[in-house]
Order: sequence, then structure tokens, then C-alpha cells
Amino acid sequence: MKKLTERIEHHIEELSKYTATPGNGTTRLSYSHEDLQARNYIKQQMQASGLTVREDGLGNIFGKLDGTIEGAPSVMIGSHFDSVPNGGAYDGPAGVVAAFEVAELFHQNNLKPKYPLEVVALVEEEGARFGGGLMGSRGMTGLLSEEEFKSLTDKDGISTVEAMQKIGLDSSLPKERDSKTMKAFLELHIEQGPILEEKNISIGVVEAIVGLTQFEVTVTGKAGHAGTTPMDRRTDALVAAAKIISQLPELVIQEGNGTVITTGRLNVFPNGANVIPDKVVFTVDIRSGKEANVQNIIKNMHELFGTHNQNGIEVVAEQRLYMQPKELNQGIRSLLKESSTELDIPYCSIDSGAGHDAMVFSDFTDVGMLFIPSKAGLSHCPEEWSDAEHIAQAVEIFYETAKKLTEVESE
Repeated sequence: MKKLTERIEHHIEELSKYTATPGNGTTRLSYSHEDLQARNYIKQQMQASGLTVREDGLGNIFGKLDGTIEGAPSVMIGSHFDSVPNGGAYDGPAGVVAAFEVAELFHQNNLKPKYPLEVVALVEEEGARFGGGLMGSRGMTGLLSEEEFKSLTDKDGISTVEAMQKIGLDSSLPKERDSKTMKAFLELHIEQGPILEEKNISIGVVEAIVGLTQFEVTVTGKAGHAGTTPMDRRTDALVAAAKIISQLPELVIQEGNGTVITTGRLNVFPNGANVIPDKVVFTVDIRSGKEANVQNIIKNMHELFGTHNQNGIEVVAEQRLYMQPKELNQGIRSLLKESSTELDIPYCSIDSGAGHDAMVFSDFTDVGMLFIPSKAGLSHCPEEWSDAEHIAQAVEIFYETAKKLTEVESE
């Protein structure tokens, strides 16, 4: 256990070096120079554990230990390795590190599985560069089409295909994967909230993941000189956007049931100190455990936007992502709980308030997910921290569970 914990600490530390903002958290956007550095490190670790490594047309990385049954579906373990700007070192990488440590235990113990074991490192879960999020898993499962993928651009107008090319990735490789090749998907993630720490329990077995939707809202007005345009002649897109944004929280407070709404990104054009803004683009993120609540908020939000479509202001909302609430596979949940009990590791059941790649895969294969505590409940910031011992416990639970799912023949 001590060696495993030390290895995990080392991997997390190494991956945290691949950031565009040294000393100010992890900034690792998909298909960036930092992505390439992390990618090379992940592939090296996979190879060191005897896995056959490949990448797909999205840039997802796979390390496979073949099974003895020819053409059998894989038991996949993994998470994502991109980050939000100035994020932490654990959100995503903890799950990738846990996955290749499970593979390393298979390697060390010379296990021969009947069903293949496959370590997966996924791109653009956060959506920090190309928007929407969950791109690696949505592309793999066909929820993001080839045309949609190619049309995605970052804030500088660089397309996914161009960005991949810049770091030597081949976007023409196959992207979609037949669900028949996936027996199960396991993901470890930091909780990103305070519950496990408050309960002083190191493992949470995730029962369900909340539903979420994201919109990109464009408010269009008219530009003008900040000094020469009278106040009663202005069509200020930013003033209109600010009014809308300030009214959004009240919609979910009325809805209740733990429903939340966030405007996390706002871009102002032309963004000059002495120019009246003619366009504002902002995001709206809505989450709830019940789909009816999400639908109600969407309806009320559109009504709100309609009340601001006046006096030369135009409000247009485009839905960029929609994920229903997902209950995870009962059989896998039972296996994870059994393994925890056998290892004498205390656990509790927990729901996820954040979206994860696991929720995408849950429509295509059997999915199980573990959470470990986040210090002070913090995430998406440089202060994000989780205990490597807790990751090691999750690795042991996944190792025992993966042995059962891959039906290992020898130990």
C-alpha cells in the first residue's frame, strides 16, 4: 500500500508539471503543448505496464491488455486529463493514474484476463477549449458526430482538426467505437464537494449523476462611442446581458430541489473601454437530479430572454449540451461495495453533482464510479487536493472489481 501511494503521488506530481500556468494551478487545454506533454507521460506509463497503446481520431488514449477470449469486449478504466484554466492537479488525472495503477497491478501479478483490460485517458471533458464538454466520451459513443466535431472551434477560431494537427495527432483515425467492444467502464474521480470529508469516509460509491444542460447565449445590441452617444439613444448589449444574468438565480431558487444555475463565461465585444458593447456571449449551466426541474428552468429561461428582446436588443440561446440524470449500473455498484467490504475499506453511497464521462458511457455499457474526498470540498482551483492514500484505496477496490469483471485466469 505504501509503495502504491508513493507511486500515485509521483504520477500526480509529474502530470501537474504540464501546465500553461506554473505556480497558479493546472491549465491544460486539449491539444495544447501541455496536452502533448501529459499525453506522452501517460503513454509511457501504459507501455511500462505492458499495455498496447493507441490513440483514436479524437485524441483519446487507450492502453490495452488483451484477454484470452478473442474479440471479447473490454473492461475499461479511466478518466480525463484536460483541465479548466487554473484548475487543480486531481480533477481527471487522479482517475487516469488510478487506471494505469490497476493495469500495473495486473502486470506485476502476471494476471491473464479472459476479457481485455483497457486503460482510457479522455480528452476535453471540461469543455474549456471547445465548449460543451465530455467531447472524448461523446465522440467515442457517436453522440458527437464527425461533422459536429470538425465544426468546433476555440476562442481564437482554431478548429479541433487544426489543433490536433499542431501536436501531431491524426483526426482522420476512427472516432466512434462500437458499444459491443465495451463490457464495462469504471471511473475514479475526486468528489469536488464536502460530503465525504465531513463524514470522514474515504470512498463514495456513486449511485447517480445529475442531469445537466449548457447554453451559449448571444445578446446583440449596437456599438457606439462611450462619450458622444446619449444614454437614451443606446442599445447596450452588456447592460441587457447583465440584467438577464442577474435574474437567472431567482429561476432556480423558485424551482428548488437542489437545482443550480451558473453563468461561468462571459465575452464582451468589441471589448474596448470607450466603446458601447454591441455583442455579449455568455454561458448558462443548469443542473438537477430531476429532469423535470431542468426542463422547467429551460422553459422559464427562454421566457425571460423573450422579455429582453426589445428596443433593438436581440437575445439568441443555443443549447450546446444536454445530459439526462443517470443512475449507474446496479450490478457494478454491488461489485464495488463487495470489494470495499472484502478489503475492509469503509464506504458510503453518494450522488454526483458534477457531470462526468461515466454518465455518457452509462447509456452504452455498464458503468461504476468511485469518489474520494476533496479537501475542504474545493475543486477547479489551485487549492484542489486529495489524499494519495484514498486514491490507493480506490485502486485496490478497482483492482478486485476488475479481476471479477475480466474473469482473470491466474494470479
